Amino acid sequence: MSDDLGERLRSVRKRRGLTQRELAAGSGVSVSFIRKIEQGERDDARIETLRRLAVGLGCPLTALIGAEPEAPESRDGELWAATRRAIDTPRAPSLEEPVTEGDIADTLVSAVRLYHENDYERLAQILPGLVESGNGASPLLRSRILQLTGSVMVQTRQLRTARTVLEESLTAAESSDDVLDAASVIVTIGWLLLVERRFQQVDSLAVQWADRIEPRISTASERELSTWGWLLLRGSAAAIRDNRPDDADDMMRFAQAAAVAVKREPAGYQDYWTRFGPATVAMKRVENAVIDNRPDRALQLTHDVPSGLRPTSDNRNRHLLDVAQAHLDLHRPDPALDILLQLSRQARPWLVEQRLAKDLLARMIGKRRTLTSDMRALADLIHLEY
Repeated sequence: MSDDLGERLRSVRKRRGLTQRELAAGSGVSVSFIRKIEQGERDDARIETLRRLAVGLGCPLTALIGAEPEAPESRDGELWAATRRAIDTPRAPSLEEPVTEGDIADTLVSAVRLYHENDYERLAQILPGLVESGNGASPLLRSRILQLTGSVMVQTRQLRTARTVLEESLTAAESSDDVLDAASVIVTIGWLLLVERRFQQVDSLAVQWADRIEPRISTASERELSTWGWLLLRGSAAAIRDNRPDDADDMMRFAQAAAVAVKREPAGYQDYWTRFGPATVAMKRVENAVIDNRPDRALQLTHDVPSGLRPTSDNRNRHLLDVAQAHLDLHRPDPALDILLQLSRQARPWLVEQRLAKDLLARMIGKRRTLTSDMRALADLIHLEY
């Protein structure tokens, strides 16, 4: 957060005619913490705390964090060094080892599968060569390679690299005149902007592109519905984080209509590497309820999520973290810990990258006099100091 956080909080509070004590009562944030923020003694407030203050003030979250908030810390893991070099210093494909468009497309499908199966070690081995091969591919294929690469960079919090590669992906998609692929890149850019807490930009892009491709639901293809639905989900995620629940609900309803028309989650990632369907929307409704500080409602909504979903990194893993947070918010640490342990077994490389997992475990540990062996092992896994 910038140095102006305290000034913004004080200014909005005064415009609302609230004392610090009244804001504390309405937000659930202690008056001493509010005082420290306003006096500039605390500029490290968690985004969840600031959102509670925004709810208490009846203002968008962006009114507190500012239009250009500082992005969360990046991780430049050595695992992806070769991929970053392939992006930063692009080279033409080797003439001694020519590859066909079909070969590149097959490798992309394999890379997408590795991404969703959380097999980062093997993905890191093939992604640099795939990026290089994409430099000589058609604009559409190059765009899809770069979109996958951008997703990896967002997932591992290498945000500057993610922005560079996703901008290139969008340029390539637009030059191919495939509006749905361009919109798919916008979906991924929306994810990046959510991580960067640029909620108003997400909202603007989502609405702009959803209007641009708005399908006739009764006759639209699955791909059109999926693209449109994901744009709406991004807009809903931005709105709920910015304390605009009515806007979030409106976009979620449209996404639900698209999901009903799709009927079920597609299998595989041949054409569209991000899945969409009723299960996806059900999980995002749970996420919105958690963000909106309604953990009881979130757990009720979990009954709409199908059981037996595969442990993929696109939706299901994040959904389980949301469920864990809802349990913890309701003072149920045991089921929350069980979920983290489940993810540590099924999606270890993904879990290591999740800041939310670290926050949840820190909350559990903070209330314990002694730690179990499982807690210590988890803390070591996600690099949590305790």
